[in-house]
Amino acid sequence: MERNIITSPQTGDSCIHVKHSSGLDIYISEMKGFSTVEALFGTKYGSINTMFRMREDSEYTCVPEGIAHFLEHKLFENEDCDVFELYAKTGASANAFTSFDKTCYLFSCSKNYKESLKILLDFVQKPYFTKESVDKEQGIIGQEIKMTNDNPEWRVFFNMLRCLYHNHPVKIDIAGTVESIAEIDADLLYKCYNTFYNLNNMVLAIAGNISADEVLAICDECLKPCEDKGLESVFPDEPAEIVTAECRETQPVGTPIFNIAYKCVPCSGQERLKKGVCAMVAVEMFSDVSTDLYQRLLKQQLINSSFGTEVFTGDGYFTVIFSGESSSPEKVRDEIKAEVARVCESGLSEKDFQRIKKSAYGNLIRELNNVEAVANLFINAHMDGVGPFDTIDALSKLTSEECLEFIKNELTDDKLVMSVVEGTV
Repeated sequence: MERNIITSPQTGDSCIHVKHSSGLDIYISEMKGFSTVEALFGTKYGSINTMFRMREDSEYTCVPEGIAHFLEHKLFENEDCDVFELYAKTGASANAFTSFDKTCYLFSCSKNYKESLKILLDFVQKPYFTKESVDKEQGIIGQEIKMTNDNPEWRVFFNMLRCLYHNHPVKIDIAGTVESIAEIDADLLYKCYNTFYNLNNMVLAIAGNISADEVLAICDECLKPCEDKGLESVFPDEPAEIVTAECRETQPVGTPIFNIAYKCVPCSGQERLKKGVCAMVAVEMFSDVSTDLYQRLLKQQLINSSFGTEVFTGDGYFTVIFSGESSSPEKVRDEIKAEVARVCESGLSEKDFQRIKKSAYGNLIRELNNVEAVANLFINAHMDGVGPFDTIDALSKLTSEECLEFIKNELTDDKLVMSVVEGTV
């Protein structure tokens, strides 16, 4: 089992990467001087992975929306007890999450990390589903879905995605719908588990007050070898055009909330990393508190401190989002459009670009001193098909010309949508 040391040429930070004999990729960061440990055990399986096949399959399998999230819930129950009871004995704080493209199980602790790591590796490899437990979970998750349907921030976000995407499953709620989860049974859960929870499709990231030798010894003890079965996920064809430019909904909110977004061309791997870094700096050139646009919107009382941006990317989707609260979201949208047009005509200020870039770079460097951030960095980078320190490298080489090119090519009026949730009159 070969240990590869991956080092950032910019900062000198490093981690250990091991391709374990079981098929699992393992990333370890021994952070001397820290007292805590963060571990994530994840699979590249999220809400968008509804259509897939193995190498030996002649046809694709389609599964109900929300099944990845459903499966995450059920894995915490085994035949003997609830997993949280086991963690209670070690003193670790445990959790899990399902996103659009991944499911992760995690714990953080300041002592007994070896015992907690054994629990993590053990229960994720031991599925236990019965008809009775599935039926019970359908009711629980059904209530969760109804609660999120009443959440204005959740509604404005998914309404925005439905404005952007015709066919891509990213527009579907991560938990699915009450109707879709009703189709889930134990056999389907086992099928999805055996497909996506293959160790060749998974990664372990652990950082903090640990010993790599101890971590790898536990992995040798707990991991069950898996054959790589050539998993392939596919997505429906997605037109470049948006669905509709605007969506409005009423909810009990005091001030209207908005998501204003541009539909960009999707990509993957290193190309997505570089484009994502470029997009991050580009939108900060519009939304940072020091920019002319931000100050102008603030003086006109069109935004407040909730105004911000996000670069939202994954397999088959790429969008940049401006969000916040405003008494007149239409004016915010029009101001953003006008500022984009002005930048396309006049160019970017090199001074402002360097300041925004240095700030973003500083944020990345600061995260390398955070145990939780480091573990998350490793798992996210691996699932995106890039190295753990590649973002720092890409940002250090970014130029203002590349940012301007991104703005001109991607932030076009025909790809702009606005989702608003406003209060009832």
